[in-house]
Amino acid sequence: MQNATAGPSTAIDPALQVESDRTNTDADAAPLRPLHNAHFYSVEYPGYVQPTSVPLAVERLGGQASLEAAFKRTGNKSGSILELNLRPGNHFAHPIPGDVVPTNNIVLKVVKRRRKQRDGAPVSVPGEYTVQAVGVVPKTARFRSMADYQYQPDASDPVVHLREAMGRMDVDSILSYRIPEEKEDYTTVDETSSMEIDVDPHLDPQLAESSQKVSGSRLKSNLRLPPPPLFSRQVVPHLYNYKANPASIEVSVVDEETGEVKQRLLNRMRWKGIGSTAIDFADKNVPEKSSDIVEQHRSQADPKLLKRLEKLFEERPIWSRAALFNQLEAHEIREIVNSKFLLPLVSYVFNDGPWRDTQVRLKYDPRTDPDARFYQRLYFRNTSHQMQRPSVAGRRQEGRDGTRNREGSDNKRSHIFDGQSTHGETAAFQFCDLHDELLRELVENEDDLREVCDERTGWFSTQAFEKIKTVLRYKWNSLQMGYIPTREECERQLAAPEHKPFYGSRPTKHNMAKGAQRPEDEMARRLRARAKEQAKGGATG
Repeated sequence: MQNATAGPSTAIDPALQVESDRTNTDADAAPLRPLHNAHFYSVEYPGYVQPTSVPLAVERLGGQASLEAAFKRTGNKSGSILELNLRPGNHFAHPIPGDVVPTNNIVLKVVKRRRKQRDGAPVSVPGEYTVQAVGVVPKTARFRSMADYQYQPDASDPVVHLREAMGRMDVDSILSYRIPEEKEDYTTVDETSSMEIDVDPHLDPQLAESSQKVSGSRLKSNLRLPPPPLFSRQVVPHLYNYKANPASIEVSVVDEETGEVKQRLLNRMRWKGIGSTAIDFADKNVPEKSSDIVEQHRSQADPKLLKRLEKLFEERPIWSRAALFNQLEAHEIREIVNSKFLLPLVSYVFNDGPWRDTQVRLKYDPRTDPDARFYQRLYFRNTSHQMQRPSVAGRRQEGRDGTRNREGSDNKRSHIFDGQSTHGETAAFQFCDLHDELLRELVENEDDLREVCDERTGWFSTQAFEKIKTVLRYKWNSLQMGYIPTREECERQLAAPEHKPFYGSRPTKHNMAKGAQRPEDEMARRLRARAKEQAKGGATG
């Protein structure tokens, strides 16, 4: 049995061990190098660039001014987009888009020193490399989007000449341009090519037969279709798997001159023109019947609903859509909105004038009937409503609520203004729907009417029309702020000099005094100040 003798143990201080590890680490670490504050901008040019071709590359990018503007812009704005034009001077060539993105790169200056040979003997010792950081790259222009398709039209095409004339501002050439007559020679034979065609056995027999007819000459497209400003708006290729357009159907068309039957593609989702006949206020005659396209759908209309609409227009020749829909049930409104041809069967519309955006009974001309002044429409914007763009979710909810209100609203008096309450934030009423006592007196007053209907004020004089508009606006703005104005306050609005309505043409931005507000804005400001004074007085009392 062997005895083991234990020697003295060696103890190590933990603090000394940590200091020793730190010393070894600092010795092995790379030395610190200063980083200059100089900023550089980088362009990842999608092509070969030599030192002598740098000016050409800058020119293809739009010049030095375009580069500086793109790099100086902040945020995601259109100015931070570069366009690389590989075919300058060609108006039909599409540039390659590039984006300026933030980066954290460092610019290094690398210097290689080579040892000179002595007496022609090769030097086995390699050269020395020196690396120095000269600055940082906070922004880089990259071209990562999909390159657009390129199409070069025929140089002799009239559209090409028109585009060139627009580029050099040749007014005479632009005015002399005429759309050429359409010829159905969309495919021609390229006689300049004598290349023999090898027909693929897997090719469609019809295509192979047409290829053999050209006797060695190649077919060339003669489609006179100028390219659009942009073929694709997608940054990545779209995988549509070469499927046919479901909205296009093939139909047979007979040529009236030759009697030849040809196949054409027809868009079955196209707009069919089912809408009310629209006329201008300056047109002499009014429609006596609906258009032929609308008449073709008369057999598809619900007889009861069509008779109901005809009865409503006999009782009242002019309706706003809100007033008309308030007379119907939810399922009837849904049928009118979805069919699109029920209203055009019984009414037409004005594009302008005092009855704009209303449905007018066929054969009825309000410009010849003074009693049509009761059906004139008055509307103005709500100055207290904040004009801001709603979010996507808000627009969707608003669309759902709007559809629900059109189809099943319980408020059947939304088209009526009684001077005591408002419905919604839009002020648009027909004069016959103004049930307020003062407004009704102004509308029914026959002392200040016109003998000939006016495009702006209808059968009312300018002074009478502005009185109605002033009182309605004052009452509407007051109700929007939760205050019901009295009759005396409205009469003071018409009598006081500072509240005198503007008669004549509407003041524009150019003929108003510097710093002056528009009449409706000034009136809204006075109304807010008056409401604050009354609220303050009530709180004090």
